[in-house]
Amino acid sequence: MGDTQRPAKKTAKSRPKPASTNEPAFVQLLTPEGQRVKHPDYELDLTDDEYRGLYRDLVITRELDAQGTALQRQGQLGLWPSLLGQEAAQVGSGRALAPQDTVFPAYRELGVQWARGVDLISSFALFRGTDLGGRDVAADRFNMYAIVIASQTLHAAGYAMGIAMDGAVGNEDGEAVVVYHGDGATSEGDFNEALIWAGVFNSPLVLFCQNNQYAISETNARQFRLPPYRRAEGFGVPGILVDGNDVLATYAVTKAAADRARRGEGPSLVEAYTYRMQPHTTSDDATRYRDAAELDFWRAKDPIVRYRKWLDAEGLADEAYFASIDTEAGELVRELRARVMALTDPEVAEMFDNVYAETPQEITAQRAEALEFQASLDDDHEGSDAR
Repeated sequence: MGDTQRPAKKTAKSRPKPASTNEPAFVQLLTPEGQRVKHPDYELDLTDDEYRGLYRDLVITRELDAQGTALQRQGQLGLWPSLLGQEAAQVGSGRALAPQDTVFPAYRELGVQWARGVDLISSFALFRGTDLGGRDVAADRFNMYAIVIASQTLHAAGYAMGIAMDGAVGNEDGEAVVVYHGDGATSEGDFNEALIWAGVFNSPLVLFCQNNQYAISETNARQFRLPPYRRAEGFGVPGILVDGNDVLATYAVTKAAADRARRGEGPSLVEAYTYRMQPHTTSDDATRYRDAAELDFWRAKDPIVRYRKWLDAEGLADEAYFASIDTEAGELVRELRARVMALTDPEVAEMFDNVYAETPQEITAQRAEALEFQASLDDDHEGSDAR
C-alpha cells in the first residue's frame, strides 16, 4: 500500500516503558492507554496506509466473529469458538507473515485467516457441518482447522522439518511455518514433541501461543508453574513474551521470528499474552469459572480501543475514516451471512473423494455401500410420501 503525507501529530511523546503497571514484562509498543512506547529490540515503521489497514482488519475481524456467535445462537451453526479480545494477536501476527509462509491454525484463527486473505466461508462451513475438508490448503498456505488440541503443532513441525531438509531456508525468500495454539495446548505431549523435533532439526517454525488465560475452564495457575515462553529454553529454542492485545507489538515480534526462521536460524516460541472475552465456545458457560470484575479488568485493555486512540492522537485517521470502516464491516457481515445461509449439505460420496490420491479397494467398497444405504433411505421416504 502506498504511503501518504502524514498530518501533524497531536502528540509526539515516546516513553521508554509502559505507563501501565499491572502487566508482565512483555514486549509492548502500544499501552492500553493508546500511547506508543519504544522497545530496544523491536521497532515497527509502517506506512500510514498500513497502520490504518491494521485498524480495518481488527474491526472487520471482530464483526465477522460476532456474526459467528449470532449464527450459532440462531441455530445456523453447530458451534462457534469466538476470538473476541484476541484480534490484535491474530491480525498482527497474520499481517507480519510473507506470502510464501505457511500457517497451521487451531480452531479459533478467523483473524489470521482474514489477514492472510483466505476465504472465511471455509470456517463457517466447517461449523455448519457442510465442509468435509476438500479445500486446497497448499494453494492457500493455510491448513485446515485442527480441533484435536495441539495436534497441529506436530503437523507444523513435520512440515517445517521438510522445508529445512529441502534447503528452502537461508534467505529472505525462504519459507517460514507458523503454528497457532492456545495455552492449554502446552500441556499436551504433541506440543512438547514438536519443540523437540523443531529444535533438533533447526526447523523454520514459529510456535505462536495465544495465552488467553484459560484452557476451557482451567486457569494458567492450574496449567503450569512457568509461562509457556520460558519453557522454550529447555528445548534450545528462544521464547518471547509479547502483549497480545497490542497489534503493533505482535506484528513486530512475529515478523522478527519469521524472518529468523527464513534465514535458517531455527524455531521460536512466541507467547501472546491476551484474554478470551467470550466463553471457550458457544457450548461453554464461562460464568462458572470467572467473574465480572475479571472481564472488566481485561475490557480496559481492549486491542481495538487502544489502537483507535493512537491513530486519532497521531492524526492518522479521523471520525469519517472510522465510520467508513464500520460501514464496510456491516456490509461484509451481511454478505457473509447470506453465503452461510446458502450453504447446502454435501453429497454422501464427497466424504470419500478427498482422502486418497489413489483410492484403496476397501474405500471404494465403503463408498458403494454408503451410496446404496442412502438410496434405500430415499426409497423409504418416497414410499412414505406415496402412502
